Amino acid sequence: MSRDFLDTNVLLYADDLDAGERRDVARELISNAIRTRSAVISTQVLQEYFVNATRKLGVDVVVARRKIELLSTLEVVRIETHMILDSIDLTRLHSISFWDALIMRAAAAAGCRRLVTEDLHDGWVIDGVTVFNPFRG
Repeated sequence: MSRDFLDTNVLLYADDLDAGERRDVARELISNAIRTRSAVISTQVLQEYFVNATRKLGVDVVVARRKIELLSTLEVVRIETHMILDSIDLTRLHSISFWDALIMRAAAAAGCRRLVTEDLHDGWVIDGVTVFNPFRG
């Protein structure tokens, strides 16, 4: 079974009351990922989720903490120094943000075939990981 790597924006849309259809799509993706154990996240994603959910979306700290506990039942990639260095190189080579590069490196390190995000170009392939935007169109 191939595994997807879920980016922070997917987790945030699930809690965004103003996200409309994106909220529904995100909730289905997360629900399916937890049920089938078919997705991976990273420590970066968990950290970004907490900060943005509580600061920007007004999610209660206790609720955000509980969601992180639930998401942590998925495989969680720990960010290592070599991934940071590789991300710096990826940033330089492809002119993408460091944070997006780090997400891409974490997905590759976990052996994921797809990175589920809206932050990079849909269909873009780096190191065998294909960017998939579930919110397009």
